[in-house]
Amino acid sequence: MKIIYNNILSSISNGEKLLAVLIDPDKTKPEGLSGFMQKLNQSIATHIFVGGSAVDDESTEILVVEIKKHTTLPVVLFPGDITQITNKADALLFLSLISGTNPSYLISKHIKAVSKLRYSKLEVIPTGYILIENGRQTSVEKVTNTKPLPIENVQQIIDTAKAGELLGKQLIYLEAGSGALHYVPLEIISLVKQELNIPLIVGGGIRTKKQLEDVYNSGADLIVIGTAFEEDDSFFDEIKK
Repeated sequence: MKIIYNNILSSISNGEKLLAVLIDPDKTKPEGLSGFMQKLNQSIATHIFVGGSAVDDESTEILVVEIKKHTTLPVVLFPGDITQITNKADALLFLSLISGTNPSYLISKHIKAVSKLRYSKLEVIPTGYILIENGRQTSVEKVTNTKPLPIENVQQIIDTAKAGELLGKQLIYLEAGSGALHYVPLEIISLVKQELNIPLIVGGGIRTKKQLEDVYNSGADLIVIGTAFEEDDSFFDEIKK
């Protein structure tokens, strides 16, 4: 049963905007999590995403278990690799990097993940993942050996997102990348949203409340923020409930 996905659809139909805080197991120590989680619970965050590009399943599982001690928000895996899949989470974004042509991130790793997912209770949400150029090389680009889509080629970005929907993805995720110099251009977000009949996630490079509002107003249904909190968790003060 698609509980988390259906809740996303219901929230969107009610005009609600969703916010996920991305927690990277490679940068977060479980023993120092309680203060951070207290601020997170007092914010407008609706989801917690857990994932990174250079961690293993043990680190991810330990962190997920600790996170769930401190919150009732859904914990969704945003894995950099199949080694980060753990049944302790609530759901998994089953990411296909549709902006690139590396078969490992289009299907090969997904096949390998089946042995972990076959008897899992994780809610699996097929997600079309699109990396957008942001001014610097990101860890996703390095790890996957793919190039982001250039922001000048707007139609290619739109068509890639629509192709993901037509392939059966349930979410489309426009990603500028961790530590991005700038977030996905607002015009691109707006044009992609106009083409889609499924929820749109936008992440990367969003560091202020004003930017958050601009991205929502351009059409994002769910925004993911990670670096802003890693650099300064006082950002939670700007987005209290």
